[in-house]
Amino acid sequence: MSRKSMTTICAGFAIATLVAAGAAPASAGSPHHDDQSTKKITHAVKLKAVLDHLEELQEVADENGDRAAGRPGYAASVDYVVKQLRRAGYDPQVQEFPFEYTEENSELIRVSPQPRTYEEGTDFLRNAFDTGSPEGTVTGPLTPIDLVVPAAGLPPNSNTSGCEAADFAGLQPGAIALMQRGTCGFAEKALNAQAAGAGGVIIMNEGQPGRTALINMIGDATGLTIPTVFATSAAGEDLASVPGATVTVTVDYVAETRTAYNVLAETRRGDDSNVVMAGAHLDSVQEGAGINDNGTGSAALLETAIQMRNAKVNNTVRFAWWGAEESGLLGSEAYVAGLSQEERDQIALYLNFDMIGSPNYFFGVYDGDNSSGTADPATIPAGSDAIEDVFEKFYADRGEPFQDTEFSGRSDYGPFIAVGIPAGGLFTGAEGVKTAEEAALYGGVAGASYDPCYHEFCDNLRGDGQDQALYDQLRQDYRLVGNVNTHALDVNADAVAAATWTFAQDTSTVNGVEPPQRPRPGKGHGHGLGHGGPFHRAIR
Repeated sequence: MSRKSMTTICAGFAIATLVAAGAAPASAGSPHHDDQSTKKITHAVKLKAVLDHLEELQEVADENGDRAAGRPGYAASVDYVVKQLRRAGYDPQVQEFPFEYTEENSELIRVSPQPRTYEEGTDFLRNAFDTGSPEGTVTGPLTPIDLVVPAAGLPPNSNTSGCEAADFAGLQPGAIALMQRGTCGFAEKALNAQAAGAGGVIIMNEGQPGRTALINMIGDATGLTIPTVFATSAAGEDLASVPGATVTVTVDYVAETRTAYNVLAETRRGDDSNVVMAGAHLDSVQEGAGINDNGTGSAALLETAIQMRNAKVNNTVRFAWWGAEESGLLGSEAYVAGLSQEERDQIALYLNFDMIGSPNYFFGVYDGDNSSGTADPATIPAGSDAIEDVFEKFYADRGEPFQDTEFSGRSDYGPFIAVGIPAGGLFTGAEGVKTAEEAALYGGVAGASYDPCYHEFCDNLRGDGQDQALYDQLRQDYRLVGNVNTHALDVNADAVAAATWTFAQDTSTVNGVEPPQRPRPGKGHGHGLGHGGPFHRAIR
């Protein structure tokens, strides 16, 4: 899940409590379908098979370091999904699209005393001046330049740190100049420091409320040749608090256009004019294997597709594994943008599965009726509430608690609802913190993140890098395999299969299209996948 899709809205505890006690909400709006056939598909999608897919994705990461888009591990992940789909009898199509690939290897380290490595993207960013980011590494004495700490009681833009040549009196050649946001521009500060002989620059935020976080430095820094980074006010204050510190500043990054891939496959049978789409993003972040985010959604979707390979369905089911979601929903955006209006009109609905096995989970259903008021109602396509109803009925029938999670378009369903296609899906939580009320419903650890390894190396199947004390505490309530909660994944893999099967038979509650009175004839593979970009049989 991309960093802009982190927020979880926790609501519906009264309903969830009733469900946990076995009282199901009304289901009059549920599609008409054969409950026995739904049970068969959920029984066919077994946890062991889903975990086997995750093991394969972990092995890909073990061999390649990660599964991030634009890198070898992602290409290998695509190859695995394609191979499995072909074995099941599908004719998978691989859609390629260009994207702006970035790789950050910049560093900010206090070497001594009190060594500390600051986190890129959390504590600091390389500069983003209009004229570029000079690369390089430099180690030298840290020199605070006319800092005012704390600055909380001062008006914004009152700090003149680094704005005047006199500020740099006594600066040793090659030193690291630590300056503060204020009255003059970022580029002016950096160029002044360079002119005074600094070997590197750190500019911290000013420190008043609203001026503490990371921001991108802007401005014309023509002539700047030394590595320059921007730090939070907290990181800057921590650096300044250690007299005589030696610091290393490194600016090292890659920014170039690369190719990423979506994988699409659809059922042999079904009405191509009434397509049910189900998708999950296949890429990880660059930090590691991405097993919960989003190996879990990808694996459950893959096993559902495998078990539906010979299904007699009324509506075409199109499965999708998206690329470059972690770079900003780029794969799903490329796909939807490439569809003609006619092709968009043929898509009855879209189901999204992004992080469905979080170790400290909750069962979240996208809030398609906006009962929690977390989205602009104008952005929610009609019919999305009916999709929510199907997931809620599933949990109610299982006697599982559930709750709303925000429906604001911040995962791969976003491009679909933006063009009016109804959507829904599941989410078990990212870096948000579990409440005491949720712990009473689901078990687990209140006050800890739903996924303590979100976007971290420890999001793997081995347990490497985990906070052992926390995960030992989680294991008192749950069975975990690495960073995956097997109960949450087992239930949600069935929910993926049940909802996909339900709408494969009948979408009438979503778009008013009634199922046919007699079975439709079979069809060839690969039709109606859309034209969102070049398609290939495989990428190797």
